[in-house]
Amino acid sequence: MIVTRALTKRFDRVTAVDQVDLHVREGDRYGFLGPNGSGKTTLVRMLLGLVYATSGEIELLGRPVPRRIGEVLGEVGALVEGPAAYPHLSGRTNLALLDAAGPGGDRRTRKQRIEESLERVGLAGVDRRPVKAYSLGMRQRLGLAAALLRRPRLLVLDEPTNALDPQGIREIRELLIDLNRSGTTVFLSSHLLAEVEQLCTRVGVVDRGRLVLEDELAGIRSPTGRVVVDTPDAADAVRVLDGQLEHREGERLFVRHDDPASLNAALVTAGIRVAEIVTERRTLEQVVLEVTSSGSDRVDRSVT
Repeated sequence: MIVTRALTKRFDRVTAVDQVDLHVREGDRYGFLGPNGSGKTTLVRMLLGLVYATSGEIELLGRPVPRRIGEVLGEVGALVEGPAAYPHLSGRTNLALLDAAGPGGDRRTRKQRIEESLERVGLAGVDRRPVKAYSLGMRQRLGLAAALLRRPRLLVLDEPTNALDPQGIREIRELLIDLNRSGTTVFLSSHLLAEVEQLCTRVGVVDRGRLVLEDELAGIRSPTGRVVVDTPDAADAVRVLDGQLEHREGERLFVRHDDPASLNAALVTAGIRVAEIVTERRTLEQVVLEVTSSGSDRVDRSVT
């Protein structure tokens, strides 16, 4: 669905995207991650033909970009750098104008598709008020509705849950999973690692313009070699573990062990009550912090 080869973008002396080879397969829910300023949005804009590459190649749905981008835009839904809309017009009017202006917008089905899109993003009951009166969350939902108008094969989204509350974030996550199950490939640029961890099946991580990791999420979140045990008998369990305990947080024990089933059997045999026992896995946050080095965008007071 998306392939880049040695994709590079320079702005004067600054290299924003550096020799990136990206592979997004049909059916993926692909999370595109990286620190602020790492080149994520620049790369997304190049995928859609909004910014020209300095060098390298891009294929979108099998077509070279930007040369033949017009052939596939009707099958691509996108939300990049926030939703765009005429603030003095209603949401429905904005969607109608957008559909009429773009490729593949069948006038005969326009009204139906607009209503379906608004319903899917939670705006079915929106009235005729102008977009300038919308909350930030409503504007973000309207941008997602615009991306869904053509029932796309590929969704390219840049921070789609920006300005949404926790309930809204969950609703959009469930919507994207449902769309993916129906055949839509999702490419999602985000800085919300916990959300990507719940939504995506594959991830790519960029740092200082370079792709430093691309893999299945399940493979990235490999076991740490420890088992986490929750037990109300923590003190007794520590004695039974005989040196295997690495760390304790109240009733939660972090044990060096590779088999939860056998560890559970040993604890229960010793009379220890076990509330929960699971294999510990690396979090996506841990993985991203390991492979990136750009740091944060904070500015500390200098020491003199």
